[in-house]
Amino acid sequence: MNRRDYLALMGATAGALATTSKLEFVSAQNQRPTDNGAPTTSTVEDRERRMRWWHEAKFGMFIHWGVYSTLGRHEWVMENEGIPAKEYEPYADSFKPKPTPARDWARLAKRAGMKYMVMTTKHHEGFCNFDSKLTSYCATKRGPGRDLVREYVEAARAEGLRFGFYYSLMDWHHPDGAISLKDEAARRRFVDYIHGQVQELMTNYGKVDILWYDVAWPLDPKGWESVEMNTMVRKLQPDIIINNRSKIPEDFDTPEQRIEASQNRPWESCMTLNDSWGYQATDTNWKSPTTVIKNLITCARDGGNYLLNIGPTADGSIPPDSVRILSAVGDWMAKHGETIYLSDRCQPRRGSYVSFTRKGNTLYAHVHYWPGETVVIGNLVQKVSSVKMHGSNQPVKFEQDDYRVRLLGLPRVAPELVTTFELECDAEPRQDNEGKRATKPREVKYT
Repeated sequence: MNRRDYLALMGATAGALATTSKLEFVSAQNQRPTDNGAPTTSTVEDRERRMRWWHEAKFGMFIHWGVYSTLGRHEWVMENEGIPAKEYEPYADSFKPKPTPARDWARLAKRAGMKYMVMTTKHHEGFCNFDSKLTSYCATKRGPGRDLVREYVEAARAEGLRFGFYYSLMDWHHPDGAISLKDEAARRRFVDYIHGQVQELMTNYGKVDILWYDVAWPLDPKGWESVEMNTMVRKLQPDIIINNRSKIPEDFDTPEQRIEASQNRPWESCMTLNDSWGYQATDTNWKSPTTVIKNLITCARDGGNYLLNIGPTADGSIPPDSVRILSAVGDWMAKHGETIYLSDRCQPRRGSYVSFTRKGNTLYAHVHYWPGETVVIGNLVQKVSSVKMHGSNQPVKFEQDDYRVRLLGLPRVAPELVTTFELECDAEPRQDNEGKRATKPREVKYT
């Protein structure tokens, strides 16, 4: 079957699914909950069922890897340096990874305490890390000579991790990618191509947990036929979770390089370990393990997930600093992971050197900048009955008055990278910073 015949078949299949889904969507629109009035392709109730594991997972690994890794100058190198597609394409032949590098990624993810992985199947450069019948610009037909996505899927499963596929809607390589906005024939060809590849990904790898779209330039949801595309996805993968970057809300929001909780919506903050997603050889601005742990705590506190990126080198090797950082995080998670995975949304958040998570009436105080022999938590409303070091269960002396809880007799030097205390409270712990500020005694005289 040639490419044209295959496209026609994919178009007919997608068209049949789209027609059915469009009718279903229109007929159910009045009954189907939406987010901010925008269409979605599932109900809130079904989302809660599908996302239960994801809310418990809290921590995932993002992997940006592709032809751009051979240049070592960021995943946007083709665009940032204005490299024409014909000049860029030969790099695909020099992209020759070592055998099964995804095994190392999956082992590191598990070591770090991550519960799921998301890999770039196609980034903006247009190169497909999977076996696609719709293009020769893919891993099986160019330098790698094999299906890199399949290796990734097998590696994730071997470590007991959930996995997802990142897929860029924007495509700098496809001839119709840029002109599809103003040329209807080009749009039709391009959208059929994109839908066809999404269908391949949803068909050829068994059960897929997450579909992570990116950059919907240059079309709007109607132009992408996003409702039809995602309805097709859900028919093929009934348990899948879909992000919000096909320009319809779907299952979860994706704040990038920042931690920003959504209101009444699942959310996941995606961040880099340095300043680059794809491999950038000279980017040494690495986050410290303490910063990574602090970010993870902040996401968990506000009910979100943390998707942290690695950018493997061209042969698939993980940069040593990434291994160092994530191994240190893994050591901490091995001891304190329950304060993250099992945590509930947590209202206390104020502290210059301490972050918080909670489970029920238990407050976990995570000290990331060690203050010395006394740790103070201000403006806690609830009565504390006991305090201990999390992980060792060692009791900690404490005093509490109306305005603060003071943990006493601590070491001068931090016992851990991030030291965690477990405070048992008589109700769900809350801080009342403004209320306490308004009533705090101020017996001072001005002269």
